[in-house]
Amino acid sequence: MEDVLAVYARPYDPARPVVCMDEKPHQLLDHARGPLPARPGHDACQDSEYIRCGTCSIFVWVEPLRGWRRVQALSQRTRIDWAGQVKQLLSVDYPDAETVVLVMDNLNTHGVASLYEAFEPEEAFALAQRLEIHHTPKHGSWLNIAETELSALTRQCLDRRIGDLDTLNTELSAWQNATNTDQRQVDWQFTTHDARIKLRHLYPKR
Repeated sequence: MEDVLAVYARPYDPARPVVCMDEKPHQLLDHARGPLPARPGHDACQDSEYIRCGTCSIFVWVEPLRGWRRVQALSQRTRIDWAGQVKQLLSVDYPDAETVVLVMDNLNTHGVASLYEAFEPEEAFALAQRLEIHHTPKHGSWLNIAETELSALTRQCLDRRIGDLDTLNTELSAWQNATNTDQRQVDWQFTTHDARIKLRHLYPKR
């Protein structure tokens, strides 16, 4: 826990940006019958029956101090998928950064080994050398700022039925562009000092 809190306390450094990532499964749902739009004197209506159209995984990447986010839905969440997302992070999003400081949970796909499964050893090594990875502790996913962003995204963008991956990514792109234009930064307030007082029951007893 203190490791992640120390990362969040670092000053902004464009050469070593702190980026948080998280992912969540999402079910694609379509209408069994077309919804009725709102009209004067009547609310919009939709049938309670729906059609299951499969599942996908939504990846969120956020740089809290810059107010930047990238969101994308993929059909699955394998090691290859995560590695591809990391390559985009380093090659497209932060091509000039010396190192990207990456905060994420300790999911089995979230590791350097995934890069070696996806790419040739030379490329995997080059990508890994530009990463400084910090994992949130078990049962400590609340420390991941990207989880908070996923919660906001769910409320603001995923509160309706979306039946296919293309439409979902169009909606996610619109949300991403709006939040990036707003440059809403995250002011993390919980410090190591706070943890040692408020969460002292989690520390080893001496």
